[in-house]
Amino acid sequence: MTIAPQHHPDRPAGWVSTGLSWHEGRALLGAVRGGQAHERAVTPGAEVGWLLGGPRRCTGAWLAGATERTPCPHHAVIAPDGAAVQCPACQSVDRGLALARDQILDDGRTYLLYLAWFGDGLLKVGLTAEQRGDSRLLEQGALAYAFTARGGLPAIRRAELTVAASGLARERFKARLKTEHWWAHGDEPYRRAVLAEARAQAHRLLAGHALELLAERPVVDHVARFGLSGGAPEAYRQVGGLADGAVIAGTLRPPVGRHLFLDQADGSGPLLLDTRLLTGWTLAPVSGRPTSGVALEERVRPPEPDTQEALF
Repeated sequence: MTIAPQHHPDRPAGWVSTGLSWHEGRALLGAVRGGQAHERAVTPGAEVGWLLGGPRRCTGAWLAGATERTPCPHHAVIAPDGAAVQCPACQSVDRGLALARDQILDDGRTYLLYLAWFGDGLLKVGLTAEQRGDSRLLEQGALAYAFTARGGLPAIRRAELTVAASGLARERFKARLKTEHWWAHGDEPYRRAVLAEARAQAHRLLAGHALELLAERPVVDHVARFGLSGGAPEAYRQVGGLADGAVIAGTLRPPVGRHLFLDQADGSGPLLLDTRLLTGWTLAPVSGRPTSGVALEERVRPPEPDTQEALF
């Protein structure tokens, strides 16, 4: 599927971004052009430069039994600054969305129940197909996680609902809430202890469920892999919106889930890009051009809470 900007004939033909995904522990930026799919590993320290061409279009859907994304048959235009990357028609047939909406009751695959930790007070319960390993946890930007149970889809979904209903963990958190906890997330022994205790509580809740409880699986920590051992940068600017003709450029830091930090050549501090905003735009490589044409929001580490007791 070729989607080229028709109103800028001077631009070189580019690739349509399909976003960032994780596979076997590697972060990959995907793109398609003329029906040909391409993936590029996200390499920390690499310099990138992309010129965006519009309009931004639907990226298609993952259909049942398919091994790759099916292009949108309508070449539908989607909002230039939204997180949604599909038109309503493709959303209605997408396998992943159907699973999330409980429209697939059982598909014969084995699933894992997980508890994922995004910061104090941000404990998430979810499920993933066993064959995907920890790719879903990496894509969500989980700072640490523990696989908790194993079984068929109906049993694991019931377990997920049971844990969520107990108040131990929630089924989802907004991306903004997750990024706010990158500045302070405790040390690795603390994260492991929190998840180990949460898993023990989940196992007590799931006693009698028809699934395999995973007590011996190790707690996995992603903080160092995400480059957040010292926390997020003290101050950075977050990309809030993109437009036709914008340029995204910089030097890559380790990806955090689907987010990319890009250091700027002018020393103005890093930018944070949610790659879902990049998805659907036609990208053409450029060099020697600074980031421009994007909406930016300043993000600064909040002050430490005042724990001094009041005198009166």
